[in-house]
Amino acid sequence: MLTLPTDREMPAPSARVDGAPLHYPLAEQLPPTGNAIEVAPGVFWLRMGLPFALNHINLWLLRDRLPDPAQPDVLREGWTAVDCGIDNPATRQAWQDVEAKVLQGLPILRVLATHMHPDHMGLAHWLCERWQAPLWMSTSEYQSALLACSGLSNFGGAPTVAFFKSHGWNQAEELAQVQARVGYYPSMVPQIPGAYVRLMAGMQVRIGERLWQCISGYGHSPEHMALLDEQQQLLISGDMLLPSISTNVSVYAMEPDGNPLQWFLDSLDKMAQLPDATLVLPSHGRPFQGAATRIAQLKSHHAERLAELLHACRAKACFAHELLPVLFKRPLDVHQTTFALGEAVAHLNLLWLTSQMHRERGADGVVRFSTRP
Repeated sequence: MLTLPTDREMPAPSARVDGAPLHYPLAEQLPPTGNAIEVAPGVFWLRMGLPFALNHINLWLLRDRLPDPAQPDVLREGWTAVDCGIDNPATRQAWQDVEAKVLQGLPILRVLATHMHPDHMGLAHWLCERWQAPLWMSTSEYQSALLACSGLSNFGGAPTVAFFKSHGWNQAEELAQVQARVGYYPSMVPQIPGAYVRLMAGMQVRIGERLWQCISGYGHSPEHMALLDEQQQLLISGDMLLPSISTNVSVYAMEPDGNPLQWFLDSLDKMAQLPDATLVLPSHGRPFQGAATRIAQLKSHHAERLAELLHACRAKACFAHELLPVLFKRPLDVHQTTFALGEAVAHLNLLWLTSQMHRERGADGVVRFSTRP
């Protein structure tokens, strides 16, 4: 679990992950900030810093050509940028370095955001304005970004505090910090471009010489879009498939009865048949091969967590906050607890919605889960 984008994917609650080792074709190579590594013809890997425990995000530059808006019969050579980083001075400077060292004097023709989390979306407004480039993303992500930028988000404020209280988090000082997080999202995503081009599941997008298919993903964010070049066996997986940490999947105040963990696991099935040779380009960690192996590891990991919760709730009815030590074996600060608690409720809701647990709200307003009839 980590946060929105950064602390949103936190190391898997248990350290053990089964399965054959993944293959990392680039070994330990990492692109320097402000520069790039070409991972496939016309596909460049950027890595930019984040001020969180998860200290980086991978971004992608794809060689492209699109009709010139002023002369539709003329194709302009340039780039598509996939994801942006957060809006802060360091990331803006890194992009300016990329402009000088990587873009080869060519413009960014469009900005594509896999989803609305700040590390993916934060600088979209700046890049789009700087290059007069359109934003491409799914409708659910775009609209969620608009709401979050206005302060109506799941990341702080009174509704989030009330939701956390209903799951047993009652430390007043800690909840006061959650209340104050109402400005968390706009602090990293101060603006949203005023228009966008819609991405949809199954849609094909030609970017330069490559044809990419949009693969929708749910559970981590409203309507995440990964990109698959099936012919050349490349997958830009965003946050849906990461090599060494477990993507955060949370229940939030706006959808308290949701089943995001089941949606996430179902979404992984769309990638489970990819050939082992497919090079996965994740948003965090290093490019890897072995998508099916990694998906099996993630499914096993969540199955273990679900079994642990079932065992913990046999003796008595439990609320989510008191179950955090079952899922997370190390101390959590307030920031991490916000995402850990959302993830705990996601696991408990799956068990409740599949009739493996009972859920009941007590006279104290706290929701408890049990395996007792």
